[in-house]
Amino acid sequence: MKGLKLMVCALCAIFLVSSCDMTNKAKGGMIGGAGGGALGALVGGLIGGGKGAAIGTAVGGVVGGGAGVLIGNKMDKAKKAAEAAKAQAQILTDAQGTQYVKATFSSGLLFQTGKYVLSPTAAQDINNFITNLKAEDTTYNIAICGFTDNQGWKGATAEQSVAKNLTLSEQRAQTVQTQIVAAGYPSARIVHVKGYGESNPVASNATAAGQEQNRRVEVYILPSKEMIEAANAQSK
Repeated sequence: MKGLKLMVCALCAIFLVSSCDMTNKAKGGMIGGAGGGALGALVGGLIGGGKGAAIGTAVGGVVGGGAGVLIGNKMDKAKKAAEAAKAQAQILTDAQGTQYVKATFSSGLLFQTGKYVLSPTAAQDINNFITNLKAEDTTYNIAICGFTDNQGWKGATAEQSVAKNLTLSEQRAQTVQTQIVAAGYPSARIVHVKGYGESNPVASNATAAGQEQNRRVEVYILPSKEMIEAANAQSK
């Protein structure tokens, strides 16, 4: 267990920084121009400064200078596609300079309390998101992570509630996956689907507002190896 904790800490130490005011396209050029970097065998760790999901997806593409601009441009467009679907989207950059998008969908917008069936409006929002994403490229990789708050279930012990919250988060992540595929996105491009229950809260569960923030589904839009290779070839 000690070794595992040390490994996780090491991963966290090398992982993420958020983008600043400049566009991701411009930032991609700066980072790529500085020598590029490998997304490597792992896009993971604790996202958002230790408050997010461990997604651990392998890519293994090296981004060159010109490719950094192209990948940055694609991530700008992926961010806009997510925002058009009512998600809170932000562009993140790994320690080696490769950009990707984190899109957070409030579970309150997607599901009724304690449920994992999408509302018709939420299903349409995801359909619009995928339509916009496909119009740009169908070689993005996607990771989906579900979360809940830490509130207990009626008639359940604390331990049972933790287990129920974990199951609910998994069901919600799988529901989003199903809708994304139904909207026409290639299933092979969904590289990670997992529920994390009440772990990794992004706000305090001591308040109703904090609980609402913790009930969420996070969708990560990642550059695939094929996308990186195509960008490198185009930039030559």
